[in-house]
Amino acid sequence: MAEGHHRFQWLDVTAFVGPATGERVWYLSNGVSKPLFAGLLDAFAKEVGAGSTKRVVLLLDNAGFHTRPGLTVPDGLRLVYLPPYSPEPQPAETLWTLVDEPAVDRFIPGLDALENIVSERCRHLTTRQADISSRTSFAWWPKNHPPS
Repeated sequence: MAEGHHRFQWLDVTAFVGPATGERVWYLSNGVSKPLFAGLLDAFAKEVGAGSTKRVVLLLDNAGFHTRPGLTVPDGLRLVYLPPYSPEPQPAETLWTLVDEPAVDRFIPGLDALENIVSERCRHLTTRQADISSRTSFAWWPKNHPPS
């Protein structure tokens, strides 16, 4: 076994978005894994009140950390997956250009500085609900209907 060291540090942004409304929940982390994603699902379910009386459907790609087996999904969340090789991205994928905008073509001295820039950007984007909805509500996406 050889010792090694990581040369890169990661900042990962996870976004859950309601395409029709532009409502979103952001999480920043230092990587991706199935246990971390399960924790994000749990935090998201609590944030939006998902449970026995409120069901939330999440459309995901087939990234290994998004899929079962071994992924704990909280009560009230239903995971639906895009078909393999789908030409359409999941709706949240369209947000990365907005999130990245303040960091493009800039020298960022370290991960803490990048995290501050991205955190501030995500806070700012909470005021742009209509812009987010216009990017995520694809023509094929179901429109919001009040519960009956």
